[in-house]
Amino acid sequence: MDGIFAPTHRARTVCFAAVTFLTGFAALAVLPTLPTATADLHGVALFPLVAGCFVAASLLGGVLGGAWSDAAGARAPLAVGTVLTVATLLVSASSTSIWQLAAGRFLDGLAAGAVAVAINAAIGQSYPEHLQSRVLALMSGCWVIPSLVGPPLAGLVSELWSWRVVFYGLAVLTAVPSLLLVLVLRRQDGPPRDPGPAARPPLLVAVVVSLAAAVGQYGVSGRDARHLLAVVAAGALLAAFAPRLLPTGTWRAVRGLPATVLLRGLSSGTFFTLEAYVPLLLITERHVNPVVSGLAFTGAALAWAGASWVQGNLLHGVPRHRTVLIGTLVMAAAVACAVLGTLPGLPALTAAPAMPLAATGMGLLSPALTVLSLAHSPAGHEGRTSSAMQTNQNLGQITVLALASLALTAGASSLSGYAAAFTLLAAPLAALALLAPRTRIP
Repeated sequence: MDGIFAPTHRARTVCFAAVTFLTGFAALAVLPTLPTATADLHGVALFPLVAGCFVAASLLGGVLGGAWSDAAGARAPLAVGTVLTVATLLVSASSTSIWQLAAGRFLDGLAAGAVAVAINAAIGQSYPEHLQSRVLALMSGCWVIPSLVGPPLAGLVSELWSWRVVFYGLAVLTAVPSLLLVLVLRRQDGPPRDPGPAARPPLLVAVVVSLAAAVGQYGVSGRDARHLLAVVAAGALLAAFAPRLLPTGTWRAVRGLPATVLLRGLSSGTFFTLEAYVPLLLITERHVNPVVSGLAFTGAALAWAGASWVQGNLLHGVPRHRTVLIGTLVMAAAVACAVLGTLPGLPALTAAPAMPLAATGMGLLSPALTVLSLAHSPAGHEGRTSSAMQTNQNLGQITVLALASLALTAGASSLSGYAAAFTLLAAPLAALALLAPRTRIP
C-alpha cells in the first residue's frame, strides 16, 4: 500500500495532522477577535502593527525552524512551537495595552513560523514527490473542524463576554493536547543529522529583517514625521538584508526556485491583506456583527481545504504552474468583491464573499507552489527551501499590507481608503499571472 497512511508513513502523518489541527484552531479563533481587541485597547490606528507583528516574527521563526529541521529533523521545532503557542495566548489574553497585544502576537508568530517551516520540511524529507500534494491537502483538511468551530464561536464569545475569554479559553483548550503531542513526537526518533556549515542560519540577518518588518508595520500606522522615518528605516534595512535569506535572483524572478519563492510572497501578501482588512471593513465601517465576520473566516477555511483537496486529487495531472494561474484568477474575483463592498449603495455584506473566494484561490495555488519549491530544492536542503518560502511569504504579507495601509490612510474617507487599498492588490495578482510559467519543472 503506497499512501500517506501506509505503515511506513502512518505515525508521522498523524503527528503532522495533529500539529496542523492545533495551530489552525488557535489561529482561526484568534483572527476574528483582533479588530475588537484593538478597539477595546484604543489602538485601532495600530491595527497594522498588531496584524503585522505576527508576520514579522514568523520571518525569524521560519529561519530558525528551517535550520533546526535540516540539522535534527522536524520533531523538536514542532514540539517547541506547539508549547510556545499556549504561552503566547496567555500573553495576549492578559493585555493591558495595545503594545502588550502586539508583543503577544509577535511571540505567536515566532512559534507559528517555526512550526509551518518544520512541517513543510518534514513533508519534503519524509514523502516521495507523488504523495506530497496529498499530504498538503490533508494538512489543509485539518483546518476544517477548527474553521467550523473556531471563528463563529470566537465571535459569539467576544460578543457575549470579552475577546479576552477567547484567548484564555484557547490557551486552556490547547495546553493538554500540546503536551500530549510533545510526548508523541518524542517517541518518533530518527537518525541524527549533520547540520553542516550550510545549514547554520544567518541569525543576525534574520533578527534584523524581523525587527525591520515590525518597525515598518508601526510606520504605516500613522502619517507624521516619526512614522515616516520608521517606514524609511524599515525599507532600507529590508532592502539590504532580506535578499540574504532568499535564493539568489528571487526578486528578479529567475526561473525555478527563485521565481517560485517570489510568487509565494505575492500570493500570500494579497491574501493576508484581504484577510486583515475585509473583517475590519465589515466591523468598523459596515457595522456587521462579529459573529458574521467569524462565519466569513469559517467559509474561507472550508474553501481553502476544499480547493486544496481538489488540486491534490482532481488536478494532479495538471502542470503545477497552471494550477497557480487558476488560483490567481479566482483571487482576482475576490479582490473585485472586496472593492464592491466599499460602495455605500451596496449591501454591507457585499465584501464578505471576498474571503472564501481568496481562500479558494490560495487552496489551489499554495500547495502547488510548495510542491514546486520542494521539486526545485537540492536534496538535504528542504528545510532551507521551506524557510526561504516562509520568509518571502511573510515579506510579501508585510509589504503588500504596508502599501495597502498607506493607501487606506491616504483616502479622502474611510470607505474610499479601503477601496484604494483593495484596488492596489491588482498589481501583485497581475505579476502572479505573468510569472507563473517561470516556476514550471523542466
